[in-house]
Amino acid sequence: MKNICVIGSLNMDLVVNVDTMPKPGQTLLGGNFKEVPGGKGANQAVAMARLDGRVSMIGKVGNDSFGKTLVKSLNDDNVNTDYIHEADCPTGVAFITVDKNAQNAIVVAPGANFELTKNDIDKNIDCIKNSDIVVIQLETPLETVIYALQVAKNLNKYTILNPAPAVKLDDEIIKNVDLLTPNETELEILSEMKIENEDDISKATNKIIEKGVKELIVTLGSKGSLYINKEKSFFKSAYKVDAIDTTAAGDSFTGALAVALSNNKSIDEAMDFASKVGALSVMKEGAQSSLPTLKDVKSFIV
Repeated sequence: MKNICVIGSLNMDLVVNVDTMPKPGQTLLGGNFKEVPGGKGANQAVAMARLDGRVSMIGKVGNDSFGKTLVKSLNDDNVNTDYIHEADCPTGVAFITVDKNAQNAIVVAPGANFELTKNDIDKNIDCIKNSDIVVIQLETPLETVIYALQVAKNLNKYTILNPAPAVKLDDEIIKNVDLLTPNETELEILSEMKIENEDDISKATNKIIEKGVKELIVTLGSKGSLYINKEKSFFKSAYKVDAIDTTAAGDSFTGALAVALSNNKSIDEAMDFASKVGALSVMKEGAQSSLPTLKDVKSFIV
C-alpha cells in the first residue's frame, strides 16, 4: 500500500436541519443542530483512514476548542496529524443547512485554513516526500495550492485535485494535476462552458484534458461518474440508495479513489469502490460522521 498526503482544510461544521431552504430575508425555525468535524481536507483524510489507507495531513487550525477537537478527531481515526499546526486566528467553521430532500447549502469561514502558506509546505516537505499520492482541494489559499502541486510534481508524486469550492483555474495549476475530480457545477466553472446535457459534459471534459490534466473523473451525483483521458472515456453508474444527507459525498468519493489507487487498483475498480463509498456516505447525516469504514463497504449489498 502506498502512502497518501492530504493538504487542505479543517473546519468545524455547524449543521442545522430544515424542511426547506430559506429564501432571502426569511427566518426559519430549524430542527436538529450538531457540531461535526469537517473541512474538505480533513473529510478526505478521514475517508481514506477509515478505508484503511495510510494517510498524513498538512493543515492549520486555531488555538481554540474547535481546533483541538478537530485534531483529536483525526487522531482517533488514525490520521497522522504531525503536520497540522496552530495559527494565531480562529479555526475554520462551516455553516451547513440540510433540507428534507438531503440537499445542502454551505457557507464557510476559512479562519486558520487561509493561514496555510507556501512556507508551511516547505516546513512540512517530509510529509510529501514520504508519500506516493498527494491530494489537494481549494479551501486553502490558491497560491499555496499552486505551490504544493509544483512541489509534489517536482518530487514525482501522483497528484489528485478535488476542485472544490470551484474557482477558475489557470494552466499553472492544471499542468501539475494528474487526476481532477470535479462535479458538474465545478466542471462548468473550470471549463467556462454551460452544461445542460451529456454532449456538453463531453465537450467540457475534453477542454480540460487539452489544458494538460492527465485524467478526469466527473461526479454526477445519483447518476454516477464519468472517466476521461486522452485515449478513452467510460461511465460508471451510481449505486441506488435512499439519501439522507449529501454533505460529504464528494469528499468520500475522492478519498476512496485515492485509497483504491494506493492499493494499485485499476481506475475502473477504483471508481466502483468510490461509488460504493459515496453511496454509503449519503445514507448518514453529517460530514465525517457519515464516512464508512472498509468493513461497511465490504458488507454493502445493493
